[in-house]
Amino acid sequence: MLSTVAYIVVLIALVGFIWRIITYARTPAPLKIPTTPAPVTALGVRLRMFTEVAFFNSLFKGNKWTWLGGYAFHLALLLVTIRHFRYFVDPLPPIFAHFQIIGIIAGIGMVAALGFLLVRRWWVDRTRFISSAADYAILLLLLGIGVTGLLMKFVVRPDIVEIKHAMIGWVTLQGFPTPSDALFVIHFILVLMLILIFPFSKLMHMGGIFFSPTRNQIDNPREKKHVNPWSKY
Repeated sequence: MLSTVAYIVVLIALVGFIWRIITYARTPAPLKIPTTPAPVTALGVRLRMFTEVAFFNSLFKGNKWTWLGGYAFHLALLLVTIRHFRYFVDPLPPIFAHFQIIGIIAGIGMVAALGFLLVRRWWVDRTRFISSAADYAILLLLLGIGVTGLLMKFVVRPDIVEIKHAMIGWVTLQGFPTPSDALFVIHFILVLMLILIFPFSKLMHMGGIFFSPTRNQIDNPREKKHVNPWSKY
C-alpha cells in the first residue's frame, strides 16, 4: 500500500514540476528588469546565475542572518541527501563511505538551521508580517523530517536491512511491503508529503530562479531594444 502511494506521489510531483517549468518558460518577460548592478554580457549572466544558485548572493546582500540560516540548511540538506544514497544503492560505492559521519553532522546542522529560520520568521516583525501559514507549514514539515531522521539514528534504531531492502525495491519499481518500524513509516510519509507539495509551493524556487527576469536578463537596454513578447499577438 505504502509503495503504491509513493509511486503516485512521485508521479504527481514529477508532472507538476514539468508543468511549472513549461509555464515559466512560456511566460513573457515584457520588461527589461535585471537587478542592477547587472552583467552586460551573456557570460556575465551565466556567472551571475551560478553564484546566485551556489552562494545565494541576493540573499546575502539582503540579510546576513537569513543568508546564514538558509545557506546552512541547503548545504546540510545536500550532504544529508548524499548520505541517504546508501539506502538506495547496493553494493554501495566506496566513495559514499566518506559521507557517513559528515551526513550525520549535517543532519544535526539541518535541524538547527531550520529551528533558527522558524524562530526568526516568528521573532522578526517584518518577516512575520509577510509570512503565511504555508511558510510555517513547510518549515515544520522539514523539521519533522529532520527530527524523525535523527531519532532513528540516535534513539530508536530501526531495522536498516529491512529499510534498505524496501527502498531498493521501490527505486527498482518492484514495490515493497510496508516496513515494520513505525518511526520510519512516519519519516517516509513526511518525505512523501514534501515531494507532493514541492511543485505547488514556494519550494519551486529551485527551478523558478532560472526563469527570473531580474537574474537572467542582460543589462543592455541602450544597446538592444527589448521587444515586448505580447506585441506579437
